[in-house]
Amino acid sequence: MRLQLLISAVNQIPSELVKKMNVRSDAIIINQCGGFGYEEIIKDGHLIKVYSLQEKGVGLSRNSALMRADGDICLFSDEDIVYENDYAQKVIQEFGRHPEADMLLFQVDVCEERRTYHNDAYARVRLYNCGRYPAYSFALRTEIMHRKNVCYSLLFGGGARYSNGEDSLFIRDCIKSGMKVYKTPVIIGREEQRQSTWFSGYHEKFFFDRGVLYEHLYGRLAKAVAVRFLLRHKAVMCREIPMRRAYALMCDGLKEARKKGAL
Repeated sequence: MRLQLLISAVNQIPSELVKKMNVRSDAIIINQCGGFGYEEIIKDGHLIKVYSLQEKGVGLSRNSALMRADGDICLFSDEDIVYENDYAQKVIQEFGRHPEADMLLFQVDVCEERRTYHNDAYARVRLYNCGRYPAYSFALRTEIMHRKNVCYSLLFGGGARYSNGEDSLFIRDCIKSGMKVYKTPVIIGREEQRQSTWFSGYHEKFFFDRGVLYEHLYGRLAKAVAVRFLLRHKAVMCREIPMRRAYALMCDGLKEARKKGAL
């Protein structure tokens, strides 16, 4: 099997990015840089295709990579991930060990305050527990993904109308399409701390957008999940906006989503 990284980047120098991330497999880099261009980088026998695009947006960049993916396995990535030397072998071997899996969610080490998930064992991922995994943990069998016609929402994520949740919607759509998704404790890299390209703080728009997302993800359970979310994260997220106000903003987002109809 051939692994292909799908890297979403903003205003990067591709040759330096490849070195910084320790890319040791084929890759597609979507560099959102305000211009248009194409180049190829050959590193240790691996082909890295670089597409420079003028338009910006996380979902748009991931779809741009998805439509060009031709490896047996594609592994989503961001510009702040640094990979272990043997990450490609680990991913390929894990898919070989688990032919039942269409999609595997790998472990990537991050700092405590940014950690949203931890895989302590190999297990099936279902609709009720799929909402906490980031794109850089996603690895998929490319042919199956293309056959299922799964893609990223252009309404959610950095650069879109609503500022977060594109990864949760993507994995939800994978599961709803019939793809079998599993998590694995295999570690393939780490996240390098940096200032986010898109995240701008826990302001009113953050909570409103989160409400819109929860309506699309959870429907009638959205309010209960919103309360659980705020209780769990209030120490970090509710320092400037009180929890009661944050909940009201999330409810406003729920109402907007209901008014406009579910995705």
